[in-house]
Amino acid sequence: MALQISENNGTFYLNGNLNSSTLKSFTNYFTSNLSVSNSVVINIDEVVEIDKSALEAMRVFTKVAISKQKVFSIVGFGCKEIYDDFNQTNVA
Repeated sequence: MALQISENNGTFYLNGNLNSSTLKSFTNYFTSNLSVSNSVVINIDEVVEIDKSALEAMRVFTKVAISKQKVFSIVGFGCKEIYDDFNQTNVA
């Protein structure tokens, strides 16, 4: 399943798979948005799959946002697992 991205009131809604086959379009899309916006909020309620490469891309976006004093947020079902994964990675 492909990845669809839509935007409503500053929140970006992802629908489909976020994996190595959709990663390039995801990365290009949010690199552009993060460079022109002070805040990027991604809703993952409709994401079916997130693989390790997508998690790593989200980590990179988070680090870039912090370094540029911007906000990169992930919300929706499954975001606690992503948060926990980020914290495990930072602790180890």
